[in-house]
Amino acid sequence: MPILQDLWCCRMEGRRLQRIISGGQTGVDQGALRAARRSGKEIGGWCPPGRFCEAGRIPPEFPLRETPRDRSRDAPEVPRSQRTEWNVRDSDATLVLLPGGRQGPNPASNSNSNSDPGTLWTIACAARLRRALLVMDPDGKGAEGRIVSWLRGVAPRTLHVAGPSEGSCPGIGARTYRLMWRVLQGLGD
Repeated sequence: MPILQDLWCCRMEGRRLQRIISGGQTGVDQGALRAARRSGKEIGGWCPPGRFCEAGRIPPEFPLRETPRDRSRDAPEVPRSQRTEWNVRDSDATLVLLPGGRQGPNPASNSNSNSDPGTLWTIACAARLRRALLVMDPDGKGAEGRIVSWLRGVAPRTLHVAGPSEGSCPGIGARTYRLMWRVLQGLGD
């Protein structure tokens, strides 16, 4: 087995994070996209029809593609669920930044996420589509190091970043930008 283990390690070491995708909402989504663009990563993702976000329209600086429908057939009660589902589908891993939330790869009992159907849908999609998932409090002690360590272990080429909007969590966009900038610098890609 050492040969197989060595091959696996070599394959994973060769993978580098190339792209950050998100749904384009204010807050976490846009903060992550800005940090990724500044660090030289590709950016993209799926957004709702009409490029709507809580501030009006998603800025043209974000090259997002519109979904044909607002809501997924699998979650018709969740607004903008189609973009969430497709962003999880098109990624290798999903990072949910949730202030005050339970941290780790198994956040099913997170009380904060229970009040937000979009966050619950993101977590459900990651489980259903068997994508690596980490839910992290961006203000938590050691968040940057834990995210870097997780990303090194998972080694995604495409990372989906999700979390609350600016309207539901004022200041989260700027905090996400700073955190993701440090994370991307910490990866050294």
